[in-house]
Amino acid sequence: MRLCSLHNESLSISGTLLFSLLWATFIYDPVAHWVWGEGGMLCRMGALDFAGGTVVHILAGFSALAFALVIGPRKGFRRVSFEPGNIPYSVLGAGLLWMGWFGFNGGSALAADGIAVHALVTTNTAAAAAGLMWMFLAWLDNKPSVLGSVTGVVVGLVAITPGAGFVTPLAAIFIGALAAVIGYYGIRFVKERIGLDESLDVFACHGLGGLWGALATGLLATTTVNPNGADGLFYGNPDQFFVQLIAALAAIALAMIGTLVLSGILRATVGLRVTSNEEEVGLDVSEHGERAYA
Repeated sequence: MRLCSLHNESLSISGTLLFSLLWATFIYDPVAHWVWGEGGMLCRMGALDFAGGTVVHILAGFSALAFALVIGPRKGFRRVSFEPGNIPYSVLGAGLLWMGWFGFNGGSALAADGIAVHALVTTNTAAAAAGLMWMFLAWLDNKPSVLGSVTGVVVGLVAITPGAGFVTPLAAIFIGALAAVIGYYGIRFVKERIGLDESLDVFACHGLGGLWGALATGLLATTTVNPNGADGLFYGNPDQFFVQLIAALAAIALAMIGTLVLSGILRATVGLRVTSNEEEVGLDVSEHGERAYA
């Protein structure tokens, strides 16, 4: 759920763990029931979310936005360059994530059947399309980077998650490619226009990527892929798009309001940020008593 982004060079480990527990209980669990639970209000409406685009990624992304607004920027933000710690490890992690996503999406079929295989194909296709699109966008701006490309891959994985078992492979290419455009310019908007310090770009990549994926499912889902799903707008059922929109807005509202309330309470009681000196020393030493690299 990328809540690891909370522990972002300025937050105490106790505050991070407390918030994660409260967030899972009061924000994630209710939405999971709304969408997937028997009798859940969004489930009754017919909302489609094959593997968690709304439940996981919209919630995490918009919660990250609210949390970043509450805690403020890291010390030295916009004055000090925060470089990636290890790009080869980032690429290795992205590769492991890509492979793990096959289980995440394919396993959501809950059976070793054709729908599971189809989800694997759409997942891989969307990720590849997004990674390539991100590379081309960066190339147009300046120079293509491997870190940017693997970020694009993750955005593609996010966007295809809600529709992996409902859309065609051709639709997956479109979903992944457009997700890369949304994520790429979303990051620039957050950092350059808003000036928000959201260290892992969870809002742009997961929040906006998940939102696009949920809405794209309402456009491109088809019962020719999965008879247990529904047809989307492009297949003659405009109602499905509006159901997806309502589900996404409900998730966004709970994520934003709930995160603002929970983080505000924790900041006023137990505290969330470490001291200025502890932040300058680094959380490896001040919070954990060890160094990642000697």
